[in-house]
Amino acid sequence: MSMRVYNGPHSDRGGNRPSWTKYVPWVFTALTILGQIVWILVSGDTRTFLTGLTVTTFFLASLSHAYLRRGLGWTLSFFSISLAFGWLIEVLGTTTQFPFGDYTYSDKLGLALLGVPILIPMAWSMMAYPVMLATQRMAATPLATAFIGGWLLAAWDLFLDPMMVGEGYWTWNQLGWVLPGIPNIPLQNFLGWLLSAIALAFALNLLPRKVANDAVPNTLLIWIYFSNILAAAIFLGTVGVALWGGIAMGLFMFPWLWRIWSQPQW
Repeated sequence: MSMRVYNGPHSDRGGNRPSWTKYVPWVFTALTILGQIVWILVSGDTRTFLTGLTVTTFFLASLSHAYLRRGLGWTLSFFSISLAFGWLIEVLGTTTQFPFGDYTYSDKLGLALLGVPILIPMAWSMMAYPVMLATQRMAATPLATAFIGGWLLAAWDLFLDPMMVGEGYWTWNQLGWVLPGIPNIPLQNFLGWLLSAIALAFALNLLPRKVANDAVPNTLLIWIYFSNILAAAIFLGTVGVALWGGIAMGLFMFPWLWRIWSQPQW
């Protein structure tokens, strides 16, 4: 497959849009970061509310940035694929126990479709956007992009699942093998995430690559990585989670950080 890249003079601009629109993704990014900081300091229903709020603002930050920098058609394609995939793989998981294991969602996350809260595919989609852009800075071939993108998404789940299980948003009915330091989540879940995320990354990489100013998704990805290490190690007391997630994501985060520092696009 040939790699399609458009980096012409209007690849990241939206014609005659008002100048203030460029700040919209930054507003949603700031709300996401602020909400996640407060999330770690509160508990109970307030934390549940902030979970839904920050997933929504993160999703809107990714969506609005994609629209402003990559256009309507590309944005509709990317988020249709990622939302549909996230929902379908979770429906498959909850009904067949493949690929994540035997798990059940509680009713804490609100509105659900076929047993899957709508926040779940939004979370898949919101994170897939910065991950795919970072991956495409490092990998050129479809297989390399699929593996690195899938690895980063699955590594993020090493942080995500322990926090969400700790809040009672979903539970596993059977565990089997687990990772040392992450006792309440089966190893099958993380292997299932890796398999699923590689498939999603491969599909998303079929879209044309467009070079743009990606400061917003870059900021979100950097924030997610370092804030999750800090939250897991210090505030939640789950040092094992911090180590597993920090090392697994760090395998590609640090080469990517070097790339964007040494070879800035703008």
